[in-house]
Amino acid sequence: MVLSIIIPAYNEAQTIQQILDAVLAVELINNFEKEIIVVNDCSKDETSSIVVQYITLHTNVNIKLVEQPYNQGKGAALHRGIEVATGNYIIIQDADLEYDPNEYNLLLVPIVRGFADVVYGSRFLGGNPHRILFFWHSIGNQFLTFISNMFTNLNLTDMETCYKLFRADIVKRILFKENRFGFEPEVTAKIARFEHIRIYEVGISYYGRTYKEGKKIGWKDGFRALYCILKYNVFSRKYLKESVGSN
Repeated sequence: MVLSIIIPAYNEAQTIQQILDAVLAVELINNFEKEIIVVNDCSKDETSSIVVQYITLHTNVNIKLVEQPYNQGKGAALHRGIEVATGNYIIIQDADLEYDPNEYNLLLVPIVRGFADVVYGSRFLGGNPHRILFFWHSIGNQFLTFISNMFTNLNLTDMETCYKLFRADIVKRILFKENRFGFEPEVTAKIARFEHIRIYEVGISYYGRTYKEGKKIGWKDGFRALYCILKYNVFSRKYLKESVGSN
């Protein structure tokens, strides 16, 4: 079995090598192998050249660099990564150091035990370390998760989490439209629409960044997320690609 790890990257020269080192160091359970896909979203810094050099120094590792032709946003980078991924399962990994790749196995446990099709890593469950940062970000996240749950009839605690693990054959069927941070509410709305899908949640750590340290998401993205919750749960309910049917 292969786990495809999609890393969208935009101006992450300071951390991209560290996150690649961390991903490579993880020993996955159940003999899972890793496919690492870095999607460079037309970075203006040295992100691309660092990844190219990293690949040349690690020829025994399955690492791919995908270059976006112009800056399109995190969502578009994820769409591209999902498209080129060849693994049986797909997980999302931010290029910063806010999430710990050592916790991939926490998300894989419900998968390998045959319980889950999708697993979310919640920053609000369990006793793992969490950096204390912004009160209003926390309130906003909980509010967006609550509104999302109202429409999807799920009981998630962290809809906006980066760590989402999908069965590849499911997520590859989804028709994605959001190019920026609207990916999270969009994929949640559309995943919830699959009949008999089994969604689990596990507690994870969170080592958040301040804006000075490079955090990119802002209050405008929060309003966009709210718009996306309404859009993809109420007004735009088509969720499958044409090639596999539509709903």
